[in-house]
Amino acid sequence: MNKKSNKKETAAPLSKSALRRQREREQRLETILSAAQRLFALDGYHKASMEKIADAAEVSVGTLYFYFKNKEDLLVKLLSQIGFDLRNMLGSAFVGTDISLAGIREAGRIFFDDFCPNHPESLTIFFRESVGQSEVVEAHRKKIFDKLIDDVCQALIRVSENQGARFQSNLSAEVMATSIMGMFERLAYQYLIWQDRSADLKVIGQDAIDFIIGGIENLFR
Repeated sequence: MNKKSNKKETAAPLSKSALRRQREREQRLETILSAAQRLFALDGYHKASMEKIADAAEVSVGTLYFYFKNKEDLLVKLLSQIGFDLRNMLGSAFVGTDISLAGIREAGRIFFDDFCPNHPESLTIFFRESVGQSEVVEAHRKKIFDKLIDDVCQALIRVSENQGARFQSNLSAEVMATSIMGMFERLAYQYLIWQDRSADLKVIGQDAIDFIIGGIENLFR
């Protein structure tokens, strides 16, 4: 009996035509997501039908259903993408500093000076159109917010350790992280979704960040 090789077989490289088809599928997916994002933000989730999304993406409805089983599935995919981008932006801003309160301040600045004004469709979907749509969407939205809160919580713990300080209680970092994300959500909703105060966003963001930094310092022993 021949002994089986322990080495894993290396997959044959894709042909040029297969690579081209793969690129085309990926490009089509991005086109669909971009179209859905625009319609969800401008017309609202409920008014943006699969037919309208397919038309905006210049694909057939059948092609749209090939990629997504329904509109809810599309929204969940968009939420994942927005959540990933936001976590990456805030995380990169924090680790790009010396792991101090300056990093928390820089992450806040990136949220107000970059994410809010430059990604209005993502902001609208994340903070408005995904709210209360279904149990599936809400569970996914909660999962993303939990990750964001944990990111901020871990950043606060690293800052306290780096500064040789301790929080007042073992819940202080978690409470502060939850408060920070809640403030970001409420301010974005208040001044960009309910009102158009984008011209005042830098001042609003600076006031919010100063408030957050003061609150963190008050929780340090």
